[in-house]
Amino acid sequence: MAPVETTGSVQSWRALTAQVGREIAEPLSAALERVIALTTTGRIDREGLRALRLEIEQARRVGMVSQQLSRLASKHLRQSHERLNLAHTLQSVLAYRAREVAKRGVNVRQVTRPIEVLVDPSLLFTLLNAVLDWAVESGRANIDFRVDLKSRPARGRVSCSFQHQAATAKESGVPAAAALDSLNWHLIVQAADSMELNLQREMDGEQVMLTLEFPRTVDDAVEEAVNLQQTASAQTPSGNSKPLAGRQLLVIADGRELRAQVRSAVANMGLTVDCVYSVDEAVDFCRGGLPHAIVFEAALHCDELEQLADDIRSELPAFSFIEIVEEGNRSFEISGFDGMNHARVARAGLRQALPSALVFELSKSF
Repeated sequence: MAPVETTGSVQSWRALTAQVGREIAEPLSAALERVIALTTTGRIDREGLRALRLEIEQARRVGMVSQQLSRLASKHLRQSHERLNLAHTLQSVLAYRAREVAKRGVNVRQVTRPIEVLVDPSLLFTLLNAVLDWAVESGRANIDFRVDLKSRPARGRVSCSFQHQAATAKESGVPAAAALDSLNWHLIVQAADSMELNLQREMDGEQVMLTLEFPRTVDDAVEEAVNLQQTASAQTPSGNSKPLAGRQLLVIADGRELRAQVRSAVANMGLTVDCVYSVDEAVDFCRGGLPHAIVFEAALHCDELEQLADDIRSELPAFSFIEIVEEGNRSFEISGFDGMNHARVARAGLRQALPSALVFELSKSF
């Protein structure tokens, strides 16, 4: 099993740029045809509307992956190395994506043990999500994840295995190995390279196995060194300018101005921001897949929103809701304060307080 090479040469980046163009153009071309048909006939059925939404979402995801690749290629990316439990982090990622993955008819199985590693939390989150996206787009019904420990030397490992959709690849005339080299695969390669992880990919017939090996695995022998490094990290702010890269934020707000204020406040955090106008729209949005946090306008706080919160927290007890109130000071009130089951931020202090509130509240989930 040879290590996977990163995308480094000019020719490789040119090929990757061409691939980005293709993967964006294909769904957008299909969407444009549907829009032309709609303007011609004035009608679109439910299935056509669903397909249009999926095509636009597919192009949007390509754009998001491209942004993440560009960020990882930057020479200015610095990392904060924190002690994280690999099993817990993987379980959190799979829990957040469970609805979305289930809708695609994919069954995810996992066998994990508590292994602690020293990594940048944002990059680990990006990496694990990219692995899941790649496996879902490439595999069949079942995907298996495993977290275990390599004994010599002692290193934590995350592995992902699935049966490749080789039949689909053969019909299109694309070799099976080449069909696996999607943009999500390139994102996995670049993220693993940035984190200095060992990445290997094996194919045995239609069976695919990916293994990520973490050199900075915590054990009793390095406990003291880890504590010293964590202390230094706490004293020196991370140079990572997008601390929540890859996370998705849903904003429920009726007013355009407030939605714009929220977008502006979190512009430098790496979040993907989606906006809806009502709680009913938020419920529909969450049926397709959960965001990582919900920010809502206080005027829209109602029984339906509380029911949505209860439904989500039955799956994810630490899920974050943040209310924007019209009056109050420039700091934020954490969830759990005074019996509140959501955090609270004053509109006047949105730019200063909302980023801190999101980082604090989301830290409870990972």
